[in-house]
Amino acid sequence: MSVLAPLVIPLLGAAVIALLRDRPYARDSAAILAGVAQIVAVVAMLPGTLDGNRTTLTIAPFLPEAPLALRADPLGVLLLLTASPLWLLTTLYSVGYLRGSSLSATRLHVLVAVTIATTAGVAFSANLVTLYLFYEAMTIATYPLVTATRSDQAASGGRRYLAYQLGTGIAFFLPAIVLTYTQTGSFDLTPGGVFGADAAGFLPILTYLLFLFGIAKAAIVPAHAWLPAAMVAPVPVSALLHAVAVVNVGVFTLFRVLLDVFGYDAVASLGLAWVTLVAACATILIASLIALQLGNLKEILAYSTIGQLSYMIVGIALLNESGATGGVLHLVGHSVSKITLFFAVGMITVATGATTLQELRGLGQRAPLLVAVFAVGAASIVGLPPTIGFVTKYFLFVGAADAGQWLVLVVLAASTLLTGTYYLRLVRTSLSPPAQVGAAANPLASAQSGGAVPLQMLVPTVVTAGFTVLLGLLPGPILTLARASLP
Repeated sequence: MSVLAPLVIPLLGAAVIALLRDRPYARDSAAILAGVAQIVAVVAMLPGTLDGNRTTLTIAPFLPEAPLALRADPLGVLLLLTASPLWLLTTLYSVGYLRGSSLSATRLHVLVAVTIATTAGVAFSANLVTLYLFYEAMTIATYPLVTATRSDQAASGGRRYLAYQLGTGIAFFLPAIVLTYTQTGSFDLTPGGVFGADAAGFLPILTYLLFLFGIAKAAIVPAHAWLPAAMVAPVPVSALLHAVAVVNVGVFTLFRVLLDVFGYDAVASLGLAWVTLVAACATILIASLIALQLGNLKEILAYSTIGQLSYMIVGIALLNESGATGGVLHLVGHSVSKITLFFAVGMITVATGATTLQELRGLGQRAPLLVAVFAVGAASIVGLPPTIGFVTKYFLFVGAADAGQWLVLVVLAASTLLTGTYYLRLVRTSLSPPAQVGAAANPLASAQSGGAVPLQMLVPTVVTAGFTVLLGLLPGPILTLARASLP
């Protein structure tokens, strides 16, 4: 039953939170305790997982060929080991962020807990049918989060989010699952894949393309526009969607397709690695170039996320150990780095009202800690030592060189320079002196210092920034789990 615990704990937490909706302190405490219990449950699975145990559980005979079933393996544990601590920190951050807000904290805590439960379902799915059901359940659970502010802009962003997620899921992802069964006779997620090295013809290629562009949560161009639109959500929700759950589930699902549906042999024999690399590299460059032109802080982070997700996909598509290690490791590194950036932007907005690049002028003088934690997250996304981002970039570059993919090396290098440019611009502007304008034009002119930020927001941000550096200095344990996830 240990494989079921990470799914049940957040659901039970959601129920308790709802029951305590009229007692804010007890409600928030229940949300935090649920996060702690989730971490304990996932960590308890580590020894057995690393020893090669593959715990399985059949929940219900959903279809004769595909029961609703769970299976724990290193890749799934890695996803939850990333999501669970960040859920706890996001919950604590939300307590401070929502103080005095008109948004319903109970509603947010409940929906976030359900989202984490669906993340656990995806992480431990034993077959494609189970995976699809939890994948779409996450879409339904996160839609109210995207539209939490209930503004016209939120409604528009929510419609786009739902259209992309459900639309691609029904039109592409589901047919790909059916085509997989018609060709292989199996819905199972099997290490090494179910297609085999002798797969040939157009139909397997079509199936793969339907997977690649039907898993919109991975935000490969052109199935990416939902992600910037979803930025209308409150900062804790954006952090959850774009650093903890939704985008990670998208990339994780593509990992499953590459590793457990097709497998390296079929991907190589069908030329699918080349297709994947072209799509991912194009996404990286397009997202980086767009981010370079933007001025809104959350929009910059959105396009940065789109590019960084494709770094992970590139790693697996290189079809070698170094590249795949870098891709899997980047799922962890990007999560802790990007959530640090989202948390920092949320604190900046709460403390100063700033939401755009030019409004950051003078921030370094008034709130140096905010600039420092933002700089740590940015350094990791760029790939600078001693952060975890440097470790992941190292493996990705080595993997590209080992595969002889020199064009991929050029794309990674160019993207690194572009990413460094737009993040350096943010840091440099925040360190510039305040513009000589009125307080109405420059919120920082009348803003209080960083001390105005609630402690519940400050502590999680410092912790995630610390993780970003700590994982860069001591990557060994997470690297062991990442390598155990690979064939």
